[in-house]
Amino acid sequence: MAAPTKGAAAQTAGNRGITWRGGMRDLLTVIVAFALGGTLLTGWTTFRIWQVGNQDGRHGADAIVVLGTAQYNGRPSPALAARLDHAIALYLEGDAKWFITTGGNQPGDWTTEAEVGRKYAIAHGVPAAAILFENTGGTTYESMVNVRALMMAHGLRTALFVSDRSHMLRVLRLARDQGIVAWSSPTETSPGDVGSAWDKAAVHELGAMAEYLLTQQDVRIPDLPGGATATGVDGTPAASASHGV
Repeated sequence: MAAPTKGAAAQTAGNRGITWRGGMRDLLTVIVAFALGGTLLTGWTTFRIWQVGNQDGRHGADAIVVLGTAQYNGRPSPALAARLDHAIALYLEGDAKWFITTGGNQPGDWTTEAEVGRKYAIAHGVPAAAILFENTGGTTYESMVNVRALMMAHGLRTALFVSDRSHMLRVLRLARDQGIVAWSSPTETSPGDVGSAWDKAAVHELGAMAEYLLTQQDVRIPDLPGGATATGVDGTPAASASHGV
């Protein structure tokens, strides 16, 4: 067999170079597409965090649910107090018959966020008999699972959730996935929603939402049983309205 000519060898090398450059262009195209897609998704989610957090969906419900956050030796942190104050005002104005506090404890704590919230609510006019609490949830997801169990045990179906503005998008998404007909009424006085604190909270929510969607996206719990479907402020079914969150 005749040895390849110099021209044929050069052509082969050239073809390899073209193939390599073409592969690199394809790889760069994929990288740019992913980067652009990620940027657009991040921007859209950030907008939705802001948008949902700045909407007060106050609505009559079976229960008002306060999402827990830090407590200090039995005293609510400023953020927890802001949430509780807002939720207590809603309860005293008749928005629900039940009041639910949530949140476990951190290593070294002698009490829980839920118990601190319960005592604070009682001291500010909420009857002890009207308060339910879950005191083992270490994350929003765990608390939401426990809230569903509480609501199921007491025949409750609808809830008005109270938390910081930056938290509300994820709260509504998790509530929906637990089959809870949900509305949100964010506090307007949390220090976590002011200036650079909101920026940090939004970054945290982006990461938490991404983690949830990647690990729990396929988990959809049947709706809580109950009476007629509750409706939102605009007359649309609340359950379906929250599905877009």
